[in-house]
Amino acid sequence: MEGWLLIGFIIISSIFNPVLSQNPALATPNRAATKASPQPDRILLTWQSDPATTQTVTWRTDNTVKTAQAEIAKADASPLFTQYAASYPAKSQILRTDEGLSVRYHSVEFKHLKPGTLYAYRVGDGTYWSEWFQFRTADIKPEPFSFIYLGDSQTQLHALWSRCIRAAYAAAPQARFMLHAGDLVNNPESDAEWQEWFAAGSFIYATIPSFFTAGNHEYAKTLAMPHLTKYWRPQINMPQNGPGPNKEDLVYYFDYQNVRVISLNSYWGAAGQVSWLEKILKNNPQKWTVVLFHYPMFSDARSQFGAPLVKHWKPLFDKYKVDLVLQGHDHVYSRVRGLTAIKEKQDKDTGPVYVVSISGPKMYQFGEGTWMDRAAENTQLFQVISVDQDQLTFQARMVTGELYDAFELHKQPDGTSDLKEIAPEVKEERRFNNTLAPHNK
Repeated sequence: MEGWLLIGFIIISSIFNPVLSQNPALATPNRAATKASPQPDRILLTWQSDPATTQTVTWRTDNTVKTAQAEIAKADASPLFTQYAASYPAKSQILRTDEGLSVRYHSVEFKHLKPGTLYAYRVGDGTYWSEWFQFRTADIKPEPFSFIYLGDSQTQLHALWSRCIRAAYAAAPQARFMLHAGDLVNNPESDAEWQEWFAAGSFIYATIPSFFTAGNHEYAKTLAMPHLTKYWRPQINMPQNGPGPNKEDLVYYFDYQNVRVISLNSYWGAAGQVSWLEKILKNNPQKWTVVLFHYPMFSDARSQFGAPLVKHWKPLFDKYKVDLVLQGHDHVYSRVRGLTAIKEKQDKDTGPVYVVSISGPKMYQFGEGTWMDRAAENTQLFQVISVDQDQLTFQARMVTGELYDAFELHKQPDGTSDLKEIAPEVKEERRFNNTLAPHNK
């Protein structure tokens, strides 16, 4: 019942949406979709199994490519490494776009790779090939590493969101993976918008693995029950270790060295994921735990979705000492620790750190906003998170490069984490009244 009430509220709120939108053009694509050809495009790196020994790649071609493949070899400074490449046949499926065109999506899972090793790969059909891309497998020991976290992209993907993902890459080119907090596009059934999303990230997607949680804009809203966009699974391969007989790939987890990352689906009822979530948290051998989902548990911009998450998930986060909760949806930046309920402070030094962030250009505004430890409106940001043994360092940077928020978590023997604030380069909190105002013609 709780899930159905949430769906009804989402449909109503999509019509009467109390958000601040500074530019009506933000909701429309600004470039046409590129038609598929035999040449591979929309190349996306992920993994479905052990990141130390496997890697998965997906890509798109037109419908003339019947037998796609990928080649992989250990990377070497000599260009002759290509003669040692092994070939993998691809799995393929046909998708009919919103323009009525049939295209093919292909995927390959590279297996039996060596941990901590740099590989080069390319995809194609034997005649038409992509360039060679490089990636590094995870180490089997907990070596230091970083990853990127991005809030909603959603609108003006090619024009304005592109600068954010590219700034993130420039700041952390050796990042081992990226976490996307949902709402990748505005209209999930629009091939033109997906084209913008892929064009914005370009080669970055082919070299740094991406992982996603589904937002409400990944669901097509019709008079019938909302359904996950037809573009999701052909383009995106996630670990299939979630609950249920179908191993739903919107709810999953993966372990990267000494970090466990858990993706939850906050679009549907939270209660149905509790049993699986507790099992994954209880049987967690990793030192650090990061949870990713779309609707925020704590937010001051549109906090109407938080109560079920506080009821069903927060007790498990507290019990099993989750360190960091990464969220999206509200198109603001906020960080808080020590809440017992929505807007109710208890102890700043206990529980997970909850972060909401926004990477795209569509902006909302806060209500009272007095309970947050750090907040921002009208600001595009990206986050770089670094892990080194007993220390996790979080940096939120504006798309222009300045450090806006930062802290360290220090793991204690009992599994809890002590938080140490790091002074930001931007001291004053950014709000609509002290940032660039909309230009009224």
